[in-house]
Amino acid sequence: MDSRKLQYFVEVAASCSFTKAAEKLLVAQPAISKAIQKLEEELQLKLFDRSDKSVVLTSEGNVLLAYAQSILGQFDEARREMEELRRLERGEIRIGLPSIIGSSSFAPLLKEFKKLHPKLAITVIEEGNDHIRHLIECKEIDFGILLGSNEDAELMVVPLLTDEAVACVAEDHPLSNRRSVTMEKLLEEPLILFKEDEQQLNIFLEAGKESGIAPNIAFTTNQFALLRSLVAEGMGASILLRTTSSTDEGLRTVPLSPPVPVQLGIGYRRNYQLPQACAAFIDFLQRKINERKHVLPLIPRREVYPATSEPLTSLRLPFC
Repeated sequence: MDSRKLQYFVEVAASCSFTKAAEKLLVAQPAISKAIQKLEEELQLKLFDRSDKSVVLTSEGNVLLAYAQSILGQFDEARREMEELRRLERGEIRIGLPSIIGSSSFAPLLKEFKKLHPKLAITVIEEGNDHIRHLIECKEIDFGILLGSNEDAELMVVPLLTDEAVACVAEDHPLSNRRSVTMEKLLEEPLILFKEDEQQLNIFLEAGKESGIAPNIAFTTNQFALLRSLVAEGMGASILLRTTSSTDEGLRTVPLSPPVPVQLGIGYRRNYQLPQACAAFIDFLQRKINERKHVLPLIPRREVYPATSEPLTSLRLPFC
């Protein structure tokens, strides 16, 4: 039993004629008759009474008709849904963003993408960098923007762009008017850091080893807005990304000396076929970086994802 035989069966039942069914389906009548005969042989039941001039269903045929109509209806519904997924008229994107980027900084980009694909559902989770890696590996999100390019047996990280870490202090802080500040000098301040963000913490730990000054961590939080508010209130200093740290009143950013580059990448599970909607968003993100139109990109890479609807896992990326 297959969908073609069921389609022929339903049409013959509706028209009470093999000839009319063949005309409507644009199929030769012998093909219709042969398909119905094979269906009856397969079921070992007579489905049509052919004794009169018209063709009518037997009682067994009436039972099959209800199932056949339901099955064909489900086939049609499946085709419609697959077409909607292909056209990005349906689907879900689950993104993880590290707290140091902040979902608010990502909002304009999400808004622009949502205008292009209003029917897609987008979920954004803001967490520490390490927790985002965990969420990807546990299949709770599809992909995440990650700090660093460290891969492992479960996780693939594709380089996205290079940003720069900067010191972040209150506007009336003694360091606020400096042209640059060393990590050693910053270590003298009480620090406000993101919880579960090994990348940010390691910058201070490495600087502490070199200078012999242990970091004085006054506050930890995973909330981007709270961290910036605490800094603006003069409760301590922090380091953020230059592209997402200079828009609030009450804050000043000071370049680090020497500069501390921060690599951002797209992390997803190895051997994972990204949903069509996710692949489209990643392609959109890469194009926006290339165009330098959004606040997030700072130093775009020379080579980007090709503008294609292929899933990311099937692309041959020049920097992989």
